[in-house]
Order: sequence, then structure tokens, then C-alpha cells
Amino acid sequence: RKSTYIPNGVYRKQLATRTDYIEKLGLQPQKYILAVGRFVKEKEFDKLIMAFSDLNLQDYHLVIAGDSDHKTSYSTYLKELARKKQVILTGMVKGESLKELYSHAGLFVLPSSHEGLPITLLEAMSYNIDTLVSDIPANLAVGLSKEHYFKVNHMNSLKQQLTYKIYQNNYPVYYDLKAYNWDHIAQQTFNVYNNLLNV
Repeated sequence: RKSTYIPNGVYRKQLATRTDYIEKLGLQPQKYILAVGRFVKEKEFDKLIMAFSDLNLQDYHLVIAGDSDHKTSYSTYLKELARKKQVILTGMVKGESLKELYSHAGLFVLPSSHEGLPITLLEAMSYNIDTLVSDIPANLAVGLSKEHYFKVNHMNSLKQQLTYKIYQNNYPVYYDLKAYNWDHIAQQTFNVYNNLLNV
């Protein structure tokens, strides 16, 4: 069977200038690492917490935005671990508050062991944030340069790349998002249907 790959899309974002929300969380612009997602095992947020804690980055905070759809043993464990390691959990957040979190983050991290095309990564890229993601196929498919990846489920690789990214202080980063432009995606979708009708 012939197939056509058409990815999800994302709009390039206008960065937030306000800092009211992040200040309420005790954060300063570019002085925190951000992760976003559901509290499920495959996101591997517990490994991120442990790596961050081991590095003892005094000037930085780790913020994880999200929650579980329902209470599970993993979500309970993750919240307790975050509390012990002084990681900031925002709960479910959207709108202007989420925009502030993305806009002012110094680094976005996605440590997942498996994903489809990760929308949160595309969102982070649309805000020009430096990114660090696991080298699973879905993340590799986005086509970032090698310094944006670490070996999945490899704690030393994660810690090494976190250290590199933090002290490199690479902000902002401008990504080529042409493949994820909604107009481009709409045209691709139109072409598929048009070709089918003309077979």
C-alpha cells in the first residue's frame, strides 16, 4: 500500500512578555528547565527529576507542567519524588500561564521512552526554546541536530547533555518549522485527496 506521511502542525508563537505567573512559582526567565506532559511512565519524568537532582544546579529550577488523567501508582510516586527533590509541579496549565512557561524557559526537555510525533516538542520549538530530547524514532524524525539528543533511558547521557545545555545557555534557538506549517500541511492533505479523485 502506498502511504503519505503528513505531520502535525504548529504555529510559530508570539513570546509572552509578562512574567506574573512564573514569578508566582518563584521562577526567573531562562533560569528553569521545563517539561510538559501527562504523568505516565513512558514520559520518564522520574528519570529527569533524578538527573536534575544529581547535578545540583543551584541557579536553576526544574518545572514539570501537567498531571495524570487519573491517580495511578506512577503519578503518586512522581509527585512524591518531585516534592522530595524540590521540583515544581504546576498541575494542568493552559492559556497565558502555559505561554509564559514556554516563553521564558531556558531549556525544554522531553525524556520519553516512546512517543508519537510529540506535540509538546513542536510547541517548544515554536517558542524558540533550546531543546533536549531522547533519541527515540519519533524525536529523531523531527530532524534536530545531534546536540539536541541524549540516549534514551541512559542517565549519564541525560546528565551530560543537561550540563552541556545549561552552561551553553543557547537562547533563543530558531528552528526551521516549514514542514510543520499548517498551510503546508493543508496543501499536502489537499494533494492526497486530489490525487485519489484523479486516479
